[in-house]
Amino acid sequence: MALGGWMFDADVSNVDETLLPGELPADYVRRLSEQKARAVLMRARAEHVIIGSDTAVIIDGEVLGKPASADEARQMLIRLRGRTHQVYTGVAVLRASDGNYWTDVTITDVPMRAYSDAEIERYIATGDPMDKAGAYGIQNPDFQPVASMEGCYASVMGLPLCSLSMLLRQAGIAPSADLAGNCQTAIQYQCPIFHLILRSATEQ
Repeated sequence: MALGGWMFDADVSNVDETLLPGELPADYVRRLSEQKARAVLMRARAEHVIIGSDTAVIIDGEVLGKPASADEARQMLIRLRGRTHQVYTGVAVLRASDGNYWTDVTITDVPMRAYSDAEIERYIATGDPMDKAGAYGIQNPDFQPVASMEGCYASVMGLPLCSLSMLLRQAGIAPSADLAGNCQTAIQYQCPIFHLILRSATEQ
């Protein structure tokens, strides 16, 4: 958030993230992002704009959430190894003053490298997989599970900043900094799609 020059506070929503029967991945992350935003509305002031976000890892049509145990994290990482999966990230922007809200879902292909069993065990021992969908963090400097990227790196981390900027513009809030430039510098990634997203925002 700071990369866009926005002032913000973090507020934990504690929303139940259980997948509903028959719920599609895009509907799932969109629903949860909106629910997370609405869950903290009662604590917001009228001038606040609330952002909710949720990320899910999808492979073979199945949603992988956060692992409940080290063994579940291990099974997820083995299943993802050497394959390409999709990361769905939903973002909701809720304006407290009038209840208007805007949502978006970003879908990114993520090809994983063929990391070893020993690497999996060392990574699990750090505890990092336990609060992450699919049991991995793309930004982890030691594990580095992803082979290559051609989409939005920030969306895989959990907050697609260009898409968020598009939604905030609809709510009347523009970034006060070079969001795309700051994002690429911070994560050391040359994004091939940011200009397409930001162009669509300015054309609306």
